[in-house]
Amino acid sequence: MSYYAGLEFVSIKPEALSERLACPTTQRFIVDGYGPVSVSGRSEVGRILLAHGAGAGHLSDFMRQFAATLSSQGVQVWAIDFPYMQQMNEQGKRRPPPPVKKTVEHFAAWYDLLAALNAGPLWVGGKSMGGRVASLFASERSCEGVVAVGYPFHPPKKPESLRTEHFASIESPMLVLQGERDRFGSREEVAGYDLPASIHINWLTDGDHDFKPRQISGVNQQVLIDEAAIVAASFVRAQLADAARTCSTLV
Repeated sequence: MSYYAGLEFVSIKPEALSERLACPTTQRFIVDGYGPVSVSGRSEVGRILLAHGAGAGHLSDFMRQFAATLSSQGVQVWAIDFPYMQQMNEQGKRRPPPPVKKTVEHFAAWYDLLAALNAGPLWVGGKSMGGRVASLFASERSCEGVVAVGYPFHPPKKPESLRTEHFASIESPMLVLQGERDRFGSREEVAGYDLPASIHINWLTDGDHDFKPRQISGVNQQVLIDEAAIVAASFVRAQLADAARTCSTLV
């Protein structure tokens, strides 16, 4: 039995997805031509296409908790595994992600599929590498907004190698949820960056790249993950309200 079949992922044609959108519980599919996806919650506020980090797929404990809390706030989550991660899971062997351009292309294919469902506003986002992929996509394509969870501003120990040049091309609002001690971009480091006004950063107390704080902080990782998801849902809700007010003033 395959890895995903063992976790009760159901093979489905892309055109059959629209029939499944009303279910509030998490559903797991292998979509022909696209790959694995877990769908959580209803689209009361909007939807988000959520990508994983480089080393762990969308079924990691972090991703599952973040998706569950986000969906409980009315944002329907579509969490995917990229092809290389699918191969890792099926073969049980680690492998590096492909060039980021190829990953962005796969992400864009998922976006086009979900956008065609006409099931509400569609945001993009992801954890670490997934957030970078989502932001690169948003720098090339129009979308509702971006949520980056633990953005990799630079590789560890290489603060000079910034991954922010494309931020200036992102026209949508972008929220970065970042641990204060993130080795891919700490609060102290990011304070010195010249970021566009459309980039909003919410800091998680004493968190590292996976929002794990030190014991002395008095908080724990699970609390910070939930906090990040609630902030993300509030950000999505606020942007939709702003858009609605803008539309009403133009009428």
